[in-house]
Amino acid sequence: MKIYFESYGCTLSKSESALYVNGMMKDGDTIVQSPEDADISVIGTCVVIKHTEEKMLNRIDHLSTKSNVKVLGCLPTVTGKQISSDSIEMITPGEMRSFYTGKLDDIEIKEPSIFDGIPINQGCTGSCNYCISRIARGKLLSRKPEKIVSQVRLQLERGIREVRISSLDTAAYGKDLGTDLPSLVNAIISIDEDFMVRVGMMEPKNTMTILDPLIDSMKNAKVFKFLHVPVQSGDDRILELMNREYCAEDFVTIKSRFRESFPDSTLSTDIISGYHGEDMESFENTVRIIEKTRPDIINITRFSPRPYTPDFNKRTPHTNLVKRWTKVYTEMHREILSDKLSSIVGKVENIIITEKGKNGTWVGRDQAYRSVVVTGEQRLYSKVDAEIVDTGSTYLVGKVL
Repeated sequence: MKIYFESYGCTLSKSESALYVNGMMKDGDTIVQSPEDADISVIGTCVVIKHTEEKMLNRIDHLSTKSNVKVLGCLPTVTGKQISSDSIEMITPGEMRSFYTGKLDDIEIKEPSIFDGIPINQGCTGSCNYCISRIARGKLLSRKPEKIVSQVRLQLERGIREVRISSLDTAAYGKDLGTDLPSLVNAIISIDEDFMVRVGMMEPKNTMTILDPLIDSMKNAKVFKFLHVPVQSGDDRILELMNREYCAEDFVTIKSRFRESFPDSTLSTDIISGYHGEDMESFENTVRIIEKTRPDIINITRFSPRPYTPDFNKRTPHTNLVKRWTKVYTEMHREILSDKLSSIVGKVENIIITEKGKNGTWVGRDQAYRSVVVTGEQRLYSKVDAEIVDTGSTYLVGKVL
């Protein structure tokens, strides 16, 4: 069977979709690069905002004209029944949770080219008023640590040396099992192999409860000094409306402790612009928290009311106002990132080559998980020293020594 595969959205969606495809492959099956060549297309979907959902629906419709389609991810929960047909099969949330508790643990990585990390838990412990992902994913369901470690070993056996663990909230991992994320990271890095680990997104509330042991586990040389913690707003009133269950100062504490422990590191965060109830004061508070913490990466999303959430019918600020706020956040992000990248020019970074780039280049990652583009003949997952000679808009340019 010829399978075409593509996936969208968060790292969790991409990792579990890729593993699902690996699990459905039988001897003789192949991955093809075009839906026109496929017997079946598999798509991992995202519905975090309305525009993305519409993009998914259009893409599924297009794929269904070429072959039968399996739809994974968050879309089946939201609009699955509306678009199911003889040629479109929705993999339901119940099926995916069964996948987590059964087949996922024993999947062999048959096609490394589409492998995109290891999911460690489904669902989350939060109850954010705007979030459709928690509705689509359900309550927290963590995989057993020994099963995850076993899958990491299988990944390493296939020669994949970048271990990415992901979920809606990695900091929630193990709360339903009596364990935690730092313990899992410690178990992974205890494997006697040469590899690097990237820990996926974690919510501030749960991060605060594991901050000390998390920092200790991240001190290991095998762990990228990268932290993705979404603040969403710098205003406590808005955070309360969102039902985020933390305050802005918690985010500042996490950032400060992380940067104290790892001065050369990458801090990534998310901001929702135009949330209902937002005004100039809340906007200015968010600007202040950006100035105070200076995240290297800021993912900016305009608030998009989603069905089935408490915020669906809430009145949002005027579009022109939201555009101005978003523009300010974007300009701040560019300035912060440009300053950070420029400060590294002239330094020598040890990088692990993680993928082929464009026009004969290779892309590596330094200890802070920054992208470093290099030229010349390189070997995937090899580690090299590179002098940083220039910057792009979001990456470094290196010369291999």
